[in-house]
Amino acid sequence: MPPKTLALVHTSATLVPVFQQLCAELLPGVQTFNIVDDSLVRTINREGSLTPAVARRVVGYVNSAEAGGADYVLVTCSSIGAAVEQAAGLAGVPVLRVDEPMADEAVRTGRRIGVIATLPTTLGPTADLVQRRAARAGQEIELTSVLCEGAFEALMSGDGATHDAIVAAALKKLATTVDVVVLAQASMARVVDTLAAADRPVPILASPGIAIRQLAAELL
Repeated sequence: MPPKTLALVHTSATLVPVFQQLCAELLPGVQTFNIVDDSLVRTINREGSLTPAVARRVVGYVNSAEAGGADYVLVTCSSIGAAVEQAAGLAGVPVLRVDEPMADEAVRTGRRIGVIATLPTTLGPTADLVQRRAARAGQEIELTSVLCEGAFEALMSGDGATHDAIVAAALKKLATTVDVVVLAQASMARVVDTLAAADRPVPILASPGIAIRQLAAELL
């Protein structure tokens, strides 16, 4: 049997090495290729929401991935999740939005779920996904959404330390009031590793590893 091929669609080139490492560790023998367009998120941030034009482009990238030989497509950006679900309904191969397995794990983990992000355009779609996955599982949840004001702007200006400090402070506070924390952006995961054990008394979930582990169960 020929090896399976996984296509990864990104809105940031910074995520390519993150997922390359995860795929090498957890998907041995699975071939991968990447499609990257960082203008998608810039457009969403400028417009304030996922627009029909951006959604059409996402559908086009998923179609291109399928045409390129993908047996499975993973889209690694939470901000375009709604478009990913549209694309999945049109594709001839399975398509996964990166935060769906994370949302399911959060729903299994606890009733009080915190969602944290540095962008409102990511916070909203992730919170909506968690609520819908909870409803699908028949679970009642209490959702707390937290926006880290100023963190994204600091990161974009090259001030990673300020970004990390803002996110760390928000995580410490949120972790005292919920059963599980969901990171709406994979870029925030690096901050979790800097926290002392006492500052993360509940599970803090990041989407990349959870998504790739689910794909391993399906592709291997």
